[in-house]
Amino acid sequence: MSIPAVGGTVVPAAGATRSRTSRAAEQTARGVLNFSLGILILFGLWWLGGNFIASNPKTASFAGFGLIPTLQAFPELWNLGKLQSAAAASGIRLGTGLLLAIAIGVPLGILMGRSKRFRDLSNSPFQLLRMVSPLSWMPLAVLVFATWEGSIVFLVAIASVWPVMFSTAAGLAKVDPAWFKVARNLGARPLQMLTQIIMPAISFDIFTGIRLALGVAWVVLVPAELLGVTSGLGYAIKDARETLSYDQLTAMVLTIGVIGYALDTICALLIKRFSWHRGDA
Repeated sequence: MSIPAVGGTVVPAAGATRSRTSRAAEQTARGVLNFSLGILILFGLWWLGGNFIASNPKTASFAGFGLIPTLQAFPELWNLGKLQSAAAASGIRLGTGLLLAIAIGVPLGILMGRSKRFRDLSNSPFQLLRMVSPLSWMPLAVLVFATWEGSIVFLVAIASVWPVMFSTAAGLAKVDPAWFKVARNLGARPLQMLTQIIMPAISFDIFTGIRLALGVAWVVLVPAELLGVTSGLGYAIKDARETLSYDQLTAMVLTIGVIGYALDTICALLIKRFSWHRGDA
């Protein structure tokens, strides 16, 4: 319920404000509870599986895969600096590749959304290239780029550019054409059209595409780091496997999951922030 104020301003009633605050608190508490229960179930199953491996004489040598040895490996990895250096190296490669994908994908997506001619000509080639597995570009990347760093960044970029591009184009296709007519009638220049109309209208779709691209890029990054480089989370997994340090191997796998989940959560918050369908806006 709203209360009219002086001058015609509508002021939300105190009860309505408390009700929205209460609902938000309940949703937050429910989300934390569900998250905690899900993690506890996952770790419980992991603990049971680790105990089964350790108790079986045929698989006892792989006991390091268990939950407790994995958690005990984190302090050692942290003190040696392996965890920080591996995450930093992978983060730089991921960030560079994603920035390239965004820098290429957003303009091309806008062009596809604004130009029917360009969309018709480019749709088939882009769809064909999108269906090529990113890792299948690895032999070509090794030949083209002088270092493995450049090759990995290229693989991340080629994997993540398509979700950004097509999501941007789809978002622009949903914008009411009348907006552009009104802007042109008001004398808006192309740069003003881009910054005042297009980008605010499709920001939700861009962040949605980035979230999808992030998931694909994170999956591609780790196997790409298994070859050629001497740093990163993928290399750390390879090194732990070769030294039979199974507890450190699973610790790195868990680290990959945690970092990926955190990045996905950040993207989800940005999508919610720029969504036009927020009920409490």
